[in-house]
Amino acid sequence: EVQLQASGGGLVQVGGSLRLSCAASGFSFDDYIVGWFRQAPEKEREGVSCFSSSDGKTYYADSVKGRFTISSDPAENTVYLQMNFLKPEDTAVYYCSAFKGYGQVSVYCSTGSNAYPGAYTTYVDYWGRGTLVTVSS
Repeated sequence: EVQLQASGGGLVQVGGSLRLSCAASGFSFDDYIVGWFRQAPEKEREGVSCFSSSDGKTYYADSVKGRFTISSDPAENTVYLQMNFLKPEDTAVYYCSAFKGYGQVSVYCSTGSNAYPGAYTTYVDYWGRGTLVTVSS
């Protein structure tokens, strides 16, 4: 059975850090792009960061550049998102996804948007349950 398990969320104060984990079972991350997306209450889903297993490329939303770092541990089949200098606006449910597709992956990963001509189109995608991150001020 294919599963993605996201974990590591919690309550943290402004300026604090958390590390999210996305562990896969039933398949390997090889040749997948693994991304973190988030959705705050009453807001649309947005892209946070992605890691391309095939070439090691990483993508970040402008709002998290310099604060978040995505990495992969192939031996553990896990992708991590290290989040530092957290802000209240980072509060959201964070989801991880493993996907394959074609198109503008950088835009998809940094915005979460794929509803426009020429957008990234997935032909395989797996999603895990979210993990809640709450940043208190």
